Amino acid sequence: MRMSPIIWMSTIAIISGCTGNQSAINPKGAPAIHIAHLMSGIVAVCTLVWLLVMVMLVWALLRKRSDAGEQARERGLTTTVSAAVGATAVIIAGMTIASFYTTRDIGIPGEAALTITVRGQQWWWQVIYADPDPALTFQTANEIHIPVGRDVHVQLESTDVVHSFWVPSLAGKQDLVPGRTNSLLLRAERPGIYRGQCAEFCGLQHTHMAMMVIAEDPESFERWAVAQRGNSVNPGKPDAVAGQVAFIAKPCAACHTVRGTPAMGTTGPDLTHVGSRKTIAAGLLETTRGSLAAWIADPQTLKPGNNMPMVPLTSVELKNISAYMESLK
Repeated sequence: MRMSPIIWMSTIAIISGCTGNQSAINPKGAPAIHIAHLMSGIVAVCTLVWLLVMVMLVWALLRKRSDAGEQARERGLTTTVSAAVGATAVIIAGMTIASFYTTRDIGIPGEAALTITVRGQQWWWQVIYADPDPALTFQTANEIHIPVGRDVHVQLESTDVVHSFWVPSLAGKQDLVPGRTNSLLLRAERPGIYRGQCAEFCGLQHTHMAMMVIAEDPESFERWAVAQRGNSVNPGKPDAVAGQVAFIAKPCAACHTVRGTPAMGTTGPDLTHVGSRKTIAAGLLETTRGSLAAWIADPQTLKPGNNMPMVPLTSVELKNISAYMESLK
């Protein structure tokens, strides 16, 4: 029986040390820590204000009234209202200043250890690790690897509608706007797997547009990057070999890239190393041969409205292509 995505994500979270919850009050990165401190301060101030208002309300309800002290009460009310207005101005100014300094602290540093481009699409994330040498540039989808303890500059773009990139345990929220490039600082202080989500309604499958940020030590990150830069490895098993032939012969190759093969499509995600990713379909399913076969056979039932068409395949072709996809580590 296949483990459900929610249970699977929770299991990964326990193993990795990540809570698995998309919670801004469980920060594991410097930007998220600054935001959590700001949130805590604002909540504390608002709680104090609420308590003071409740105390004044109870006092007003319980105090005794008399005509003799009417003039004194008027003066007292004037003083109280003036003090409340002054306190409100001070509190709002204080929160504004705190927000300003928090925003400044989580800004993009002059020199980041890594710059990546994340491009939002309906409904998946294209992740580009660019390099001055085009031969070292590579792409992945819905899965972002970063080195622990290093500043990562994320350039955010959109090709269709407004999306919003949010990994609450690591950073704040930033929109992806068509025709514009926004920036975000991403930093993890400890290794783990952190789940993120599109936080701006972007269409039918908005809720099925998740991403995973995998923070690992710099050495492990470099090994991963070197492996991702390489072309796909030619399959060895007979069913996977037959799957490669079918994949290239079918319309799959017109939409997807598998480096090292004639498949050079750019409409869909780069599949060069899809078998090494933890999920497919933007976090919808765990990457297994069964889930790959189910997705290829009927993507519209699993994720209605997505841009992947149903490609007519025989049962043998489906079996072989799913074997080929699983082999792309």
